[in-house]
Amino acid sequence: NNLAGLLEAKGDLDGAEPLCRRAVEIREAALGPDHPDTGTSVNNLAGLLYAKGDLDGAEPLYRRALEIDEAALGPDHPS
Repeated sequence: NNLAGLLEAKGDLDGAEPLCRRAVEIREAALGPDHPDTGTSVNNLAGLLYAKGDLDGAEPLYRRALEIDEAALGPDHPS
């Protein structure tokens, strides 16, 4: 996930994407699909897709990350 962030910061969005996707897969396998840390990785992938201009790909991921956060923290949490 950190390497993906570095590549994104360097402008290598295509290089960062498979790393972000792998981070989601790892967290889903290790922590479960509804764990807040999984939600963070999902949100990171959504942000990368948004930066690439893939708004249709980013939207469902942003919605999933929001659902994970709301389930874990409640709908009124400021995250």
